[in-house]
Amino acid sequence: RRDGLGWHDEAVRVEGPVVADVVQHFHLRWHAVAGDGLPRRSEAPGDAVAAGGVEAQFVRTVPERLYDPCRDGEWSILESYLRALRAAERLVYLESQFLWAPEVSSVLAEKLRQPPHDDFRVITLLPAHPNNGADDSRGQVGFLIDADKECDDTTRFLACTLYQPGPGGRPVYVHSKAAVIDDAWVTVGSANLNAHSLFNDTEANIVVRDANLAREVRLRLWEEHLERPRAEIDGDPARVFDELWKPLA
Repeated sequence: RRDGLGWHDEAVRVEGPVVADVVQHFHLRWHAVAGDGLPRRSEAPGDAVAAGGVEAQFVRTVPERLYDPCRDGEWSILESYLRALRAAERLVYLESQFLWAPEVSSVLAEKLRQPPHDDFRVITLLPAHPNNGADDSRGQVGFLIDADKECDDTTRFLACTLYQPGPGGRPVYVHSKAAVIDDAWVTVGSANLNAHSLFNDTEANIVVRDANLAREVRLRLWEEHLERPRAEIDGDPARVFDELWKPLA
């Protein structure tokens, strides 16, 4: 809570070889600002820890001409999102402070117009009153609602937000930047779904391909957001979408 305003965010802790990529990125940014004030290590901390059998990747947004070792820039957060969204078959669950990126919305719209399965569903969790760009997010939400209507009478897309429990609950500000796709792919990090995060700012995310972890992340979040026990939200995500998310939304 911040001055009475509810606040929803997420963080991730990583161990193992992927830590070496995080350290390298930290050094890149530190030395660009503070010179040689940070000692370099001959051995990355991740090298000393065995991999845990989970496929994890460190992805980032680095604008071009900002850091000498990465003068051409890098946009692997956007690349990873687009690959996962294009491959989505049944569920796309997104949490973001902003939804401005047409690159993301266009993929989702095409999926909604031509669903890969009858039980394909998309949920976007957004703040009720973002601190800026509300009209941009509303425009993209409207675009996706229209795309959803082009297929048939089944509602497959929901734009949702959070409120504090109880009568007259105040909004919960959604500051989270996370996604779960098909209970197989999950990302958590600093990148919103807007041009700033995907092209112009320096951001970092962790992407994991692991069915157990992706599903656990989704279930923990839905337990909290829907205020329901695990037994009621477990099972087919399309059923939970239709029976629990849709009435609330």
